[in-house]
Amino acid sequence: MGRMTPAERLLVGLGIAEPKDIDLDAIAWTQGAVVNYRPIDNCEATILGSKKRAVISVNSLSMRQRRRFSLGHELGHWHYDRGKVLFCGENDVCNFRHDALSPERRADDFASDLILPNFMVLPRLRKMKRLTLAASRELADEFDVGLTATLVKMIALNHFPMVIVCHNRRDRVWYKTSPMIAEWWRPVRALDDQTFAADMLLRGADEQNFPRKNPADAWFDFKGCDRYEVEEQSFLLPDDEILTVLTLPRQAIA
Repeated sequence: MGRMTPAERLLVGLGIAEPKDIDLDAIAWTQGAVVNYRPIDNCEATILGSKKRAVISVNSLSMRQRRRFSLGHELGHWHYDRGKVLFCGENDVCNFRHDALSPERRADDFASDLILPNFMVLPRLRKMKRLTLAASRELADEFDVGLTATLVKMIALNHFPMVIVCHNRRDRVWYKTSPMIAEWWRPVRALDDQTFAADMLLRGADEQNFPRKNPADAWFDFKGCDRYEVEEQSFLLPDDEILTVLTLPRQAIA
């Protein structure tokens, strides 16, 4: 592993070594921040602070895993953007469409490293025999975080030759690829009608219990991709979107 991130150094400094001990409210208190949970309209969380003290308000109407990520996000702002008044809406927290250099993306990355620290997640990935949604959900449950955020962390840790891609009924919304993957393995924009993801999103099919093989040209359009197969497994997201996990063949590794 490379250098620890600021969030990971915070955990290590507090002696936190297991997922069950990542108590975000207690961590916030050590950083001079008090956390309040209350109903908030059109906002996931806010932070108001001076140089040493802050009050973080988290929307109590959101799901627990969403609340945890929102709190981690605000702690990221407290670390990087201290002294500013910030209101983080639904599209600001855990939004994987943010530009890599944006303050919201930076706060999301801090939250990810705080809730899914690399030094805890990577040893568990090494024990994962196969990339499946079931195994990924077990990991997400252990760290008490959403499945999408867990898959994004798995991409970043570069252990599996994988791509995750989000579609709505009209277009590709966003995607991420493991750093090991060659650059021409980029998913097509339109959701191919022959994919299992299309069956789920467009025709109401049930989620598959395990990854299924599909021709690679259902997901990619570079020359020669029809020679390969990929493993595909998808799950539905809110707002009529679907997220697909693709395991690529060894030939995709750069």
